[in-house]
Amino acid sequence: MIDLSKYKIILASNSPRRAELLAGLDIKFNKEVREVDETFPDNLESHLVAEHIAHLKAKAFDDLDDDIIVIFSDTVVVVDGKVLGKPKDQLEAKEMLESLSDGKHQVYSAVVIKKGNKTYSFTDKADVYFNAISEEEIDYYVESRKPFDKAGAYGIQEWIGMAFIQKINGSYFTVMGLPTAQLYSELKKIITL
Repeated sequence: MIDLSKYKIILASNSPRRAELLAGLDIKFNKEVREVDETFPDNLESHLVAEHIAHLKAKAFDDLDDDIIVIFSDTVVVVDGKVLGKPKDQLEAKEMLESLSDGKHQVYSAVVIKKGNKTYSFTDKADVYFNAISEEEIDYYVESRKPFDKAGAYGIQEWIGMAFIQKINGSYFTVMGLPTAQLYSELKKIITL
């Protein structure tokens, strides 16, 4: 068990899923979010986008003492090289799910950890394979679950994930939005530095 008792841990995320996962690691933390512009350059390679955005979030916390550790994260879904963030509305959510239906896509979850004035970061990737989803099933999911706070317009832990994800190569928790095993390992290293 990692001993973080001499640190104040902050999760800089509004995501209830990330909070649930961090709590599942038996880490006590507070939540604090500072608003940032999450836009990224159009020419940025898709596998770098999540980490770029997580670093933007981290820049808003430039006033940390050495006994404070802040965890930032971002997740993007990539299909055929196109980055899917959070859908703006029902139509965009449906279009995203249609593009994921009956195919493979990548989920990149990046984590930036700040301890005092030092910054550490990593990105984890998972390949996700969806079975075919009908238009009626997409409509049902979007209308019943309203996945507008989720990259790629879906939550792996929700009905659509249970009903249509055929397999994953990578971590389930990465697809959920926080690569927990890698995060735990990084925190262990950071507190011994």
